[in-house]
Amino acid sequence: MLNLTGRGASHTCNGVTRRDFLQVGTLGAIGLGLPSFLAARAAGAVDPAKDDRSCIMIFNLGAPSQLDTFDMKPEAPAEVRGPFKPIDTRGDFQVSEILPGHAAIGDKFSIVRSCYHTAAAVHDAGWQMMQTGRQFTGGVNYPHAGAVVQYLKGRRSDLPPHVVLPETMGRGGGNLPNGQAGGFLGMAYDPFALMADPSQPDFKVPDLLPPQSLGDVRIDRRRRMRAAVEARMSHLEATEPASLLDDNFQAAYRLMSSPQAREAFDLSKEPQSVRERYGMNRLGQCCLLARRLVEARVRFVTVNTFLTVFNEITWDIHGSKPFTSIEGMKDIVAPMYDQAYSALISDLDQRGMLETTLVAGLAEFGRTPKVNPAGGRDHWPQCFSCTFAGGGVQGGRAVGASDPVGGVPADRPAPPGEIIATIFHALGLDLHAELPGPGGRPFPLVDFGVQEIRELF
Repeated sequence: MLNLTGRGASHTCNGVTRRDFLQVGTLGAIGLGLPSFLAARAAGAVDPAKDDRSCIMIFNLGAPSQLDTFDMKPEAPAEVRGPFKPIDTRGDFQVSEILPGHAAIGDKFSIVRSCYHTAAAVHDAGWQMMQTGRQFTGGVNYPHAGAVVQYLKGRRSDLPPHVVLPETMGRGGGNLPNGQAGGFLGMAYDPFALMADPSQPDFKVPDLLPPQSLGDVRIDRRRRMRAAVEARMSHLEATEPASLLDDNFQAAYRLMSSPQAREAFDLSKEPQSVRERYGMNRLGQCCLLARRLVEARVRFVTVNTFLTVFNEITWDIHGSKPFTSIEGMKDIVAPMYDQAYSALISDLDQRGMLETTLVAGLAEFGRTPKVNPAGGRDHWPQCFSCTFAGGGVQGGRAVGASDPVGGVPADRPAPPGEIIATIFHALGLDLHAELPGPGGRPFPLVDFGVQEIRELF
């Protein structure tokens, strides 16, 4: 039995203190309201005029084929151009016929057709590069772009500043960190992961909102009981980990007791017609939930289109089982993504939110210019396409270009650092700002000389 009046610090066999034990169920690091925001603003690292900006990063896990989506090559040989035809859009570019929803909103988003990176052609490495702007080397894990935004700008509401939907990525085959964490900033800057499928009829947020049987009075009673315990234990550990756990408890209590948080995650508040507009599937409902979270002043939402490249149909179109065929992409993946993306952009625009919400459609790499013998395309980090909408980005543009077979950038190469710098710029972060890096040493927000893709703005 725990002795609430004891005066000595006691530890379990694995070194966990009583304070740790009391707080271990407080939902982990879900994003803290931190003084770093005020310090960053005072130092000029954050543009206060852009404090209303948010970002939705849609990560196209598995990597779409640029030649079959956003960078068509109709004049190339058949084994390069693939089976699909280009169609006109409302912008100054064409897209694949399997993306008619994108064509209808072509004036609202722009394409960067000259993205590339130099990491290995494995999913995990690309995930790292495209979500952090850097390749993990020397045992250093770099923070996700959302973690950096959280560190510099803090929270704006009772909700976490950075949320991942529906959950963080699984394995990609390389057994490497996936880049969706706080990295060297620490676990306090890991995102809050939903860990649920919002398209399910019984959808609820695990470990976030209390069960209906646990009313506000009981929650408040537990909080007051904990306060009494803390009063008795105030002379105990004052270490940084203990302080972190205490902050996490306060954040967890704020979240569970917040009507705003409950409202934001409650998709039943949406008309059925709106839900169907996004698509009654996991990706569609995640995109709708992302819009609701941004409305509730969450700063950064990451939507993973898929969770892994194994045992599910994804953008990973090698052409043979257990991977996706080009037909599977045409019939399942592309229609689902096309519906969700076009609904999100149109919805944000109609609600007057697009100017303050950057939607970045990223992927870990592209696909080989030549169709393989199985009728698919393999990994190709040398050239691929990403999309940007809102957040000050001008729509209807194609930035950069690939060579005649979509194999390498021919104009305006865009490495991962510039992709992340573009996100930071849109959110009002000074690219010359510094973070507390490994060992407490100052670490640049982006590498020296890296700038945003200015042609987008």
